[in-house]
Amino acid sequence: TRPADELKDLERPMPFVERLQHATIPEFAGELIGPYFENVKLLGKRTAELHVALASNRDDPDFSPEPFSILYQRSLYQSMRNHSGQMLQLLKKNLNSVRGVVLDDALKVLDRQNVLLNRFRALLSRKINANRTRIHGDFHLGQVLYTGKDYVIIDFEGEPARPLTERRIKRTPIRDVAGMLRSFHYAAYTSLFGHLGSAMVRPEDLAAMEPWARIWNVWISSTYLQSYLDHAQSGGFLPAHREELNILLDVYLLEKALYELGYELNNRPDWVRIPLAGILQLLQSPEAA
Repeated sequence: TRPADELKDLERPMPFVERLQHATIPEFAGELIGPYFENVKLLGKRTAELHVALASNRDDPDFSPEPFSILYQRSLYQSMRNHSGQMLQLLKKNLNSVRGVVLDDALKVLDRQNVLLNRFRALLSRKINANRTRIHGDFHLGQVLYTGKDYVIIDFEGEPARPLTERRIKRTPIRDVAGMLRSFHYAAYTSLFGHLGSAMVRPEDLAAMEPWARIWNVWISSTYLQSYLDHAQSGGFLPAHREELNILLDVYLLEKALYELGYELNNRPDWVRIPLAGILQLLQSPEAA
């Protein structure tokens, strides 16, 4: 596969989760990314091993896995939809503080608000056959230390802003996976856009370089996800069907991106372009083309 073919394929509308599952890593990717592929595979394996370990204690009621239920799915849907609606309202209130391309992206997201919120309805479309367990709860690249040969996962307190009782709630491990996938997106786009004015790419080169950031994100995310799924099967917590896995990945990726949007609006407005780009990519589908 040639680089030009990869860029052309990237323009073909496709849901992000589906794109990850169908991504093939071309030979030239090794020249661009090199040994990082193996590191990402190892991180996927270690993530799976963490979740398998957390799900292995069947005797302690605080850790024993619990199945999804229709009632839980309804509660999850309502929680995600309400939180996301609040983040979109926050974006609307802050439109006067953004300019240029960022404003364009913000308006695109708000224009598709109903489509975005309806994506969470997939949680109501079918009973999901999966288990909920204790998870890391705040999983991203900042929570893993690389020793030079392996990864050490740190900081198991969960999201500090949430009350302790909420952090102890059992959830699907896919929530952690979605957090790491969003972290890969941040890594790519922080390098592209920079922060606080320290971009690695000149403004006039952004249009040409942005597709390469997207390709890197897809390759790395696909590699991580496949490695994770290969090593998590023994845990007994993954959905029984691929369609159910896709639902969970999609809604948790969207929820995380909208959480990031609210965080950046409140704390680092110069960074808001990154979650906006992520939301627009997640909303990409053949129907929207």
